[in-house]
Amino acid sequence: MEAHYPAHWEADVVLADGGTAHVRPIRPADADRLRAFYSRLSAESIYFRYFGPRPKLSDREVAFFTNVDYVDRVALIATIGTEMVAVVRYDRTAPGEAEVAFLVEDAHQGRGVASVMLEHLAATARERGIETFIADVLPANMKMMGVLRQVGYTAQSRFADGVVRMTLDLTPTETSDEVTASREHRAEARSIARLLTPGSVAVIGASREPGGVGQTVLRNLLAADFTGPVYPVHREVRAVAGVRAYPSVKDIDGEVDLAVLAVPADSVIDVVKECAEKGVRGLVVVSSGFGETGPKGRARQDELARIARAYGLRVVGPNCLGIANTDPAVRLNATLAATVPGRGRVGFFSQSGALGTALLQRVAQRGIGISSFVSAGNRADVSGNDLLQYWEEDEATEVILLYLESLGNPRKFARLARRISRRKPIVVVKSGGTTQGVPIGHSASALRLPDSALSSLFDQAGVIRVDDLIQLFDVGQLLACQPLPAGPRVGLVTNSDALGLLAVDACVSAGLEPRPPVNLGAAAGAQEFGTALAGVLADPDVDAAVVIYMPPIPGDSASVAAELVRVSRAAGKPVLATFEGQLGMPAELRTDPAALPERGSVPSYAAPEEAVRALADVVRYALWRKQPAGAPPELDHIDTASARALVAQALTHPPAEPAASPEGTAAEAPELPGQEGSAVGPVGTSAEVAGSTGQEGSAAGPVGTPAEVQPEESPRADAGPVEIDPTELLACYGLTVWPAEIVQTPDDAVAAAERLGWPVVLKAADPEAAKRAGTVRLGLTSPAAVRQAHADLAGQLGADVVLAVQKMAPQPAVPTVVNVLEDPAFGPVVSFGLGDVTARLLRDRGYRLAPLTAEDAAGLVRSVEAAPLLFGEYGYPPVAVGALQELLVRVGRLANDLPEVARLDLDPVLVGESEVFVLGARAVLRSPEGPRRDGGPRRLA
Repeated sequence: MEAHYPAHWEADVVLADGGTAHVRPIRPADADRLRAFYSRLSAESIYFRYFGPRPKLSDREVAFFTNVDYVDRVALIATIGTEMVAVVRYDRTAPGEAEVAFLVEDAHQGRGVASVMLEHLAATARERGIETFIADVLPANMKMMGVLRQVGYTAQSRFADGVVRMTLDLTPTETSDEVTASREHRAEARSIARLLTPGSVAVIGASREPGGVGQTVLRNLLAADFTGPVYPVHREVRAVAGVRAYPSVKDIDGEVDLAVLAVPADSVIDVVKECAEKGVRGLVVVSSGFGETGPKGRARQDELARIARAYGLRVVGPNCLGIANTDPAVRLNATLAATVPGRGRVGFFSQSGALGTALLQRVAQRGIGISSFVSAGNRADVSGNDLLQYWEEDEATEVILLYLESLGNPRKFARLARRISRRKPIVVVKSGGTTQGVPIGHSASALRLPDSALSSLFDQAGVIRVDDLIQLFDVGQLLACQPLPAGPRVGLVTNSDALGLLAVDACVSAGLEPRPPVNLGAAAGAQEFGTALAGVLADPDVDAAVVIYMPPIPGDSASVAAELVRVSRAAGKPVLATFEGQLGMPAELRTDPAALPERGSVPSYAAPEEAVRALADVVRYALWRKQPAGAPPELDHIDTASARALVAQALTHPPAEPAASPEGTAAEAPELPGQEGSAVGPVGTSAEVAGSTGQEGSAAGPVGTPAEVQPEESPRADAGPVEIDPTELLACYGLTVWPAEIVQTPDDAVAAAERLGWPVVLKAADPEAAKRAGTVRLGLTSPAAVRQAHADLAGQLGADVVLAVQKMAPQPAVPTVVNVLEDPAFGPVVSFGLGDVTARLLRDRGYRLAPLTAEDAAGLVRSVEAAPLLFGEYGYPPVAVGALQELLVRVGRLANDLPEVARLDLDPVLVGESEVFVLGARAVLRSPEGPRRDGGPRRLA
């Protein structure tokens, strides 16, 4: 491969019809592939491309087209299998300008190939400094003009000399981003629809062995009464389970939409290629022996995904339970589970194959119906993100339940979830919260942010995160059958004082607002419960109701249940029950006891506390959904171009002598700064009480070395890390760093104080020294006080200590800490917490993905436990929270604009009565290795 071949431009992409293709730069070795591609083109396609007939390409033309420099001349090709199906190229014609053209094989036109390739070519062009594409198009070539106009860039066209010249400004716009997201959504949703709505299924590896994996899938397909033909594939037998068998998938007479692979792992790749030759549209690999077995199996798993995508196939698995669709028009049970719940409104995704059977049994036992189910296993290809795209469009799915063991593209998950949660609730159990590890074999990396950060980011996206599978189903059954509550006020109807009190306590603990329970007594029957519940639901100060029916002796429970259902259906408010301790959707609490639960059925819980816990989760979700979605606001005093120039200059010409460090780099730190090891004030000083100045714990702002951010090696222009003084960078985003000056002698300190203005602070400039107690002197108002403070600190820290002078910030104020981390999985993350020692020790921090909306910033400030201190409680003064929120939005904008900012620490940020003051700032830059996980043109992870 060529030394300068840009491998990071390669990508697997999903086409508009749900198939896949591989996009990569062209190479000289593609000469024969180009000739074969050209031979399959129609005369019309050639005419539109070259403005005249050209039956074949000469050797010279082939050499010209396949030999490019990947800078001024770039060509990308799309391949499916071993064949080239499209090519798109640009040739630089002037500084910042290039001519573009593309050609798609006739058989693949209309599949969205040109659109996705144009996205990728535009990204490569921007990387090479090209800002404008020019295309000359024949007026009759409406397809190409449509592609160029519909991509979403600013486009202009003019007609001259029989040709339409189109000019595209490649600067991404809100419209181009929306077009890309919309195309991605439709394509990925269709790719999953092809899997879940097949017209025919082949089970490859279906043997006669009782209990065998292949035979189990086959029998489950037949037992579910799948609506299409089922084809067992076995190389030696004539029939399996009474159904004619075929020696190979290629020998099947009819079309095959879905193939379930239950063959030994070392045979899977060959079978995938046979399926591709047959024209199979999707694969479910239940076979084990892949990534979960070690490096050799992982290599086999990666090859499975690569081969399948190259041939246009999506893959569920390997090592998975399978997929199911309860739609009566499909009736698909291509799983190893004999029990699949009936038709319902819940889409269910589980990464674990082993756990999937137990989960489906639990769902069925509770009486919850599902719309569809996917077990992704090792998730070599299809992931939870793909299912989110599908379920967003699926009218049969109203609630989404996810059991996640890993997150392959967390930033994309957050983007999709934030959009989908506005219409459909998403409930998640994420395992591995303690270690953030992933199961062996998963095609995903361990997350490096703490689990608390993941919870914060779920909150930002409106995702309901629960702790375990019991809570997953508790919340799911409520969402599937009852309306969302308007608020946190809860009415209680009970026949037990003790259980009523338990429910009240649970409500208070969960942040709900319970009304006094209506206790009907042990002998209450249907009429009493119906009247009481109707009265509670009619109260305008009640948003939801919990009914507790636990009779000490058996009664007419069916009548009570029917009355509860009747009253609740007419109220438009959610009703939950603890009904005789039953769990799930009991038949008597359904709108039709003889059918699966519909909207209006009342969910039941084993104990009132469980009902209240589920309700509290749904209340928080409902309140999030009522908030405006918002968008990152327009900000003044933003100079992105200058900021990018500063970053580029710093990375190209790093400091000659970067400061030494004890360990790690910003990009490698597992947690955001401000959580531990930060400098704090001396014990007993105002750093620990209300009215803290916040200047006790910072080093000298841009002066000195970050205590927690150091390079392992000398900064390199191509990679970093490079420490910089971020004062100028922050100024590009309208943020000012409070000035500080390094001083060596008492006279230097006095002179600095005169320049900065009295009163001043004198403190240790070295962050390591600043961690020690007593390394700061506050409120110095005279030269004598400065000299005495200098002598004290020199005596404490050593005569050669480096000190800094900083003007004393206005008081009263509350110290806070704002950080940015460029996380490899999530992208830019902004964190916030208070700056006092207690908040640091307790790691009381909130997190949000950048860029931030105004609503995000407000939520981030209020997400920390110590937030009341910013609003005038516990003796602290009310401070300028609005100014703090604007600072967070600006920092989020910086983080989103500049992926080179590996880490940025603003510590402390003093929040005063009318404005905020950045007293310390530290930054580390690093050249990105490639585009962000959810940035750039569409691609499969």
